[in-house]
Amino acid sequence: MKLSVLCENTAISSQYLCEHGLSLYIETGHHHILFDMGKTEAFSVNAQSMGISLSDADIAVLSHGHYDHGGGLPVFFARNKKAPLCLQPDALGEYYNANGKYIGLDQAIRNPYDGRTLLIPGVLSIDNNLTLFTCNDLLPRFPIDADGLTEKRDGMMQPDRFIHEQYLLILERGRRILVSGCSHKGIRNLIHWFRPDVFIGGFHLMHTDPNTDEGQQLLKDTADYLLSSPTVYYTGHCTGEAPYAFLKSIMKERLHRLSSGAVFEI
Repeated sequence: MKLSVLCENTAISSQYLCEHGLSLYIETGHHHILFDMGKTEAFSVNAQSMGISLSDADIAVLSHGHYDHGGGLPVFFARNKKAPLCLQPDALGEYYNANGKYIGLDQAIRNPYDGRTLLIPGVLSIDNNLTLFTCNDLLPRFPIDADGLTEKRDGMMQPDRFIHEQYLLILERGRRILVSGCSHKGIRNLIHWFRPDVFIGGFHLMHTDPNTDEGQQLLKDTADYLLSSPTVYYTGHCTGEAPYAFLKSIMKERLHRLSSGAVFEI
């Protein structure tokens, strides 16, 4: 399986654009998958620089309803005329950060594009190799921290439940590869639920300060638990630079950095 990082917070060189967002292009033996579209058109610009044609994607997945993962949706629909977009119905909700800033999808994205927007309530088995999960019906082993993120529900601002988030499980050559956008339900919970051979996506630890006792303990506990599974991890975006460096010092070759322009054979 080939993983190309179309957009991420950092870049491997000045040749590629970077932004606070995530977009991945995944080529398996059966599919070409666009997973998230970043915040702007940067993912499309980088795809061209990497020799990737977005028109070749046969399926697109939106991990959740935040602008830094779905802001590039109009660009995707302009570049690709065939691939369906899979998202949870609640991804079209109203979401805000800890400062009260709207971070949901642009209102224009709320209407389906040419019947290609597939609103998936819960689990979807796309075929024998691809399945989308929300895990909304699973009990977490570890606490889920909303980290100040909220959703407007019943006319009131309430902590985000992250029911709009979904995860892609790929079965490839006998391996289980789990792809996540931000892992808002908790990276440890996802590993507990899936026990994948490979995990790709953000850990949502960017507000965890390794220079505090509390932050350091959380990162140590996270590293220890992630290492208890035989999983190999590829992460970036909402993991945060300082938390990534701390985790890397413990997890070493089991942890790899996602950056715009990076390509991995998995």
